[in-house]
Amino acid sequence: MSMVSNIKLIDENGLRIDGRKFNELRPIKIEVGVLNRADGSAYIEWGGNKIIVAVYGPREAFPKHTQNPSRAIVNARYNMAAFSVDERKRPGPDRRAIEISKIIGEALESAIFVEQYPRTSIDVYIEVLQADAGTRIAGLTAASVALADAGIPMKDMIVGCASGKVDGKIVLDLNKEEDNYGQADVPLAIIPRTQEVVLLQMDGNLTREEFEQAIEMSKKAALFISNLQKEALLAKYSRPEEKEEVKEEAEQENHGDDDHE
Repeated sequence: MSMVSNIKLIDENGLRIDGRKFNELRPIKIEVGVLNRADGSAYIEWGGNKIIVAVYGPREAFPKHTQNPSRAIVNARYNMAAFSVDERKRPGPDRRAIEISKIIGEALESAIFVEQYPRTSIDVYIEVLQADAGTRIAGLTAASVALADAGIPMKDMIVGCASGKVDGKIVLDLNKEEDNYGQADVPLAIIPRTQEVVLLQMDGNLTREEFEQAIEMSKKAALFISNLQKEALLAKYSRPEEKEEVKEEAEQENHGDDDHE
């Protein structure tokens, strides 16, 4: 994250470079069951991010020495396709991808009832097809949906959002320019049912008040995105009349949260 920029990211009307208000999300679309051969799968478009996730398992962990006799092992593999960024990326995992794979795996492990599946592995493949800032959170949000699609029992689907500091102001859901030239970026992921924080990182500098403001903003947005996850699953699995009921409930819950729409 660069600390120096001549680019004006927030205009005199308080609008950001892509026309959003400070507390507005980029458009989000989630689809479930996009891969027939995976046990569970999901696809997410979040702003300019396009990410596909495949889940396999629980299946017998191989090789055998990797098995844990009391619980399942969660293997997450986050990868950015070589064509996902403007300048072609070198194929294969780099240090950043290995780090993100590790923190996504640990976050998912905290939500899955791993003790129900001893000696098995649950393999989660997150492939970034197009990157536009916030890929780790978008990937984690889609991975939770893919796990639910695979029928793997969890406390709740993990959901997240990032906030940050741009031109001295705390804003929600940074885009690529804001991520590159802003002053701070704080990715956050929670288990909505318990409000437990399962991923929290920070890049840049914030005061304590700014940090708390960013966390609060991300949490509120995450609860909104949680409804999008549920709607995506129901679009695949429910009967038409059930879909209408859920849609009405979600609209009632989100009434007053117009900032995120």
